[in-house]
Amino acid sequence: MGFLAASLRKSSRLCRPPFSIPLCFSLSNQLFLLPYSSPIGTHLHRFICSDADPETLIPPPQSPNPKTPTPLQMQFESWIHMLKPGFSPSDVDEALRAQSDPDLALDIFRWTGQQRGYRHNHVTYLTMIKIAVSGKRFRHAETLIEEVIAGACSVSVPLYNSIIRFCCGRKFLFNRAFDVYKKMLNSEDCKPSLETYTLLLNALLRKFNKLTVCYVYLHAVRSLTKQMKVSGVIPDTFALNMIIKAYSKCLEVDEAIRVFREMGLYGCEPNAYTYGYIANGLCEKGRVSQGLGFYREMRSKDLVPSSSTYVILICSLSMERRFEEATKILFDMLGNSMAPDLLTYKTLLEGLSREGKCNDAFELLEDLRKKDAWMGEKTYKTLVKGLHFLSQE
Repeated sequence: MGFLAASLRKSSRLCRPPFSIPLCFSLSNQLFLLPYSSPIGTHLHRFICSDADPETLIPPPQSPNPKTPTPLQMQFESWIHMLKPGFSPSDVDEALRAQSDPDLALDIFRWTGQQRGYRHNHVTYLTMIKIAVSGKRFRHAETLIEEVIAGACSVSVPLYNSIIRFCCGRKFLFNRAFDVYKKMLNSEDCKPSLETYTLLLNALLRKFNKLTVCYVYLHAVRSLTKQMKVSGVIPDTFALNMIIKAYSKCLEVDEAIRVFREMGLYGCEPNAYTYGYIANGLCEKGRVSQGLGFYREMRSKDLVPSSSTYVILICSLSMERRFEEATKILFDMLGNSMAPDLLTYKTLLEGLSREGKCNDAFELLEDLRKKDAWMGEKTYKTLVKGLHFLSQE
């Protein structure tokens, strides 16, 4: 045992060179001297004193550098440094408006909201919601809206209206818009404005796609109209037109006419849409003569009906065999650079033919072909074929 210990001590002395003696090795016929105290020298000495493979001469890789910040992170850091200690909501609002990237704006918004002594107000929330919506970050916008409703900040009418506008445009948030409206009704300093009622009426009218559904939402229109009057909000022509349109679509034409007569009380003048909605409703109700009266009043004011109003008047008069009046309206329509569709032409021309006025129908068709630059060859041949068929009966 003593002999073995002495041998080990001798081997250790041979493998460990003096501290001051550098190590010497050759690579590519070049001689390198390395101090024993250097990291590479230490690694080389360990290799010499071991049976390791020559490839272990390569020193272990150093730990990589920290991850390089992305441009978005650099911009974020830059804006954070620009916000001086004690920044106010107006400073944050200015920083948010300066951002073209909605994600960066949201990062700034969240970071500032976590700072001690600071709280977002209705201005910063309104700005952030607008940025999120315009940037199509709808989930973030919904989260911000829920925070406002939960009382995260002070509120204002513009902020509430912005929330209602967003909710009205989202299918599954339609009822949420009316929840916000109720909060406005119950608040002391954020009562609904004309914009509020306009947004809600417009959202309701988009639901009026079928007659059976119209009656379901007409009650809500009536309720909004009543609350608008009670709260002292003065409607404009656009809001009144939506109310008239709602009544006309539900064929409640007497109610539509009542609102039409009240327009002067609010200092509003009816426009082409006003007359068109009422004329359409009257014709669909079967009160064609009344509808024709509104059309004539509209034309006396140099107001031009829409193509749908022209079409429904022409078809309604034709079905009542008032072909002369229908023809005049048809030429008036062409004179205003609007063309009827095939069904409208067939209703008038074939109506004339069934009344035994086939020659008049053919002559009218030729006149219409000259006046209507949009009448294609296919439409013309279809009409001629139909008139020939009826003339042979």
